[in-house]
Amino acid sequence: MALGYARGKICVLALGGNSLIRKGERGDVAEQIKNAERITRHIFTLVTHGYNLVITHGNGPQVGQLLLQQEAGAGQVPPMPLDVCVAYSEGSMGYLLQQALLNELRRHQMRNVYVVTMITQVLVDKNDPAFKHPTKPVGPFMDKKLAEEMARVRGWSVMEDAGRGWRRVVPSPRPLKVVQRYMIRDLARQGNIVIALGGGGIPVVKDKDGDYVGVEAVIDKDLASANLAKEIHADIFAIVTEVPNACLWFGTKRQRPLHKVSLQELRHYYNDGHFPPGSMGPKVQAAIEFLEAEDGLVIITDARHLRRALELKDGTLIRRHWD
Repeated sequence: MALGYARGKICVLALGGNSLIRKGERGDVAEQIKNAERITRHIFTLVTHGYNLVITHGNGPQVGQLLLQQEAGAGQVPPMPLDVCVAYSEGSMGYLLQQALLNELRRHQMRNVYVVTMITQVLVDKNDPAFKHPTKPVGPFMDKKLAEEMARVRGWSVMEDAGRGWRRVVPSPRPLKVVQRYMIRDLARQGNIVIALGGGGIPVVKDKDGDYVGVEAVIDKDLASANLAKEIHADIFAIVTEVPNACLWFGTKRQRPLHKVSLQELRHYYNDGHFPPGSMGPKVQAAIEFLEAEDGLVIITDARHLRRALELKDGTLIRRHWD
């Protein structure tokens, strides 16, 4: 299958960073291996259904741990910039997922399918307004005194985060282009499983000479995944989250799960403020952007309901139009 092109449709599957570090866990490697095996068993249904699979993933907990390590060891080793920390998390998380997938392929005796992790760069606009207004919290919580010291000594932007303490905030520019998009597309079309866009990808800009330069920023994983899904003309864009459905009036007595929704209906619900920016909002925005470009299917569900969602029996399913 790795030679020539496979016939399966392409599915871009976006996993959250919490897929490998779950709430209440310490996040050590043994726990992450166990969680990689768990999530792999759920998403493997895409492989057995014949889809050419591209897996993207968040990295919030993992890059937070790396930033903690940078601060703890700053007196002994030079701290790494944020773009390099994102690259580290892409490699380490890709390794854990890749190994779990290879083992699952062996159990299913699928010996002609291969798994590759691609360190992925994403072009952003160096003049994006986000660079002047950092809003994305990263790394550990600090008290006000330490935060002010970091701002003075390191030039960080800092802010209070929901009354829980002070944190560093970085820009979150919009993704313009996935640099390795054609390599990802071709590897997937050949029948390989591709792991890419970890943490939304490594943000890069072009300097005055046209060279790529990494920047201290974080790209939203769902928006970057939608961008990739458009660029490689995916047939399905699946977003795996913590809940089985996107809901209207979430968390209230009026809560109503969404099942089959048209693009026009989803835009209406989004504009009415049903999807908070810190949780379901970016996922719905990503769904809208993908369907505005591609006449495919978007799935929003949790890992446990993914198989039934592929059969159009569960989850939130979004198309431009439903007959």
